[in-house]
Amino acid sequence: MGRMLSKVMKKLSADGPKRILMLGLDNAGKTTILYRMKKTDDFHTVPTIGFNVETISPVRNITLTVWDVGGQDHLRTLWHHYFENVDGLVFVIDSTDKRRLHLAKAELEGIYQHDLIKNAPLVVIANKQDHDDALKPSEIAEKLNLLSWPENSYYIIPACALTGDGLTDAFTTLAEMIRSRKKHRYNL
Repeated sequence: MGRMLSKVMKKLSADGPKRILMLGLDNAGKTTILYRMKKTDDFHTVPTIGFNVETISPVRNITLTVWDVGGQDHLRTLWHHYFENVDGLVFVIDSTDKRRLHLAKAELEGIYQHDLIKNAPLVVIANKQDHDDALKPSEIAEKLNLLSWPENSYYIIPACALTGDGLTDAFTTLAEMIRSRKKHRYNL
C-alpha cells in the first residue's frame, strides 16, 4: 500500500506544482490556513486585500502553489480572473457563520458556472470546528447543496486553521483528486 501511494505521489509531482485556488467569504480563515500549511511559526493575519501566493508541500512529493484570494464583497467580483489553469479549488467555510452560509452557497455555485473551473475538483474546508457552535460538515454539505453534486467531485472536511487539524488531509485529498481526474482524462 505504501509503495503504491509513493508511486502515485511521484507521478503527481512529476509535472510540477499544481495550481490551487483558495476562495471563501471574508473572515473564513483562508490566510491562516495558507500560513499554517506553509508552516510559518509566527504569523499574524489581516484581511487580504488582493491575494497571497505560497507553495506548500502537505506531504512528501506533493507540491501545490496556493492562491489565497481575498473574500470581501468587492473582491469576490474579481475571483473569475484567477480561474485560468486552476487544477483544484479549496473553498473555506467559517462553520460558525450560519447567517452567511446562503451567501457562501451562492458564491460557490457561481464559481462552478465558469467554464475554466467547472471541472476542477473541490475541497471544502469546514473551518473553526474548535468552536462549540460550529456546524458539522454534513450540515454544511447539505446547506451548500453539495449532496446533489456528482459523486467524487467534492470532499468536505472539518478543520481548525489555528491548530492545523484537518488541513494536511484536505490538501492531500485535493492532490489525489487532481491526480485521479488527470488519469481519467488520459484514459478517455
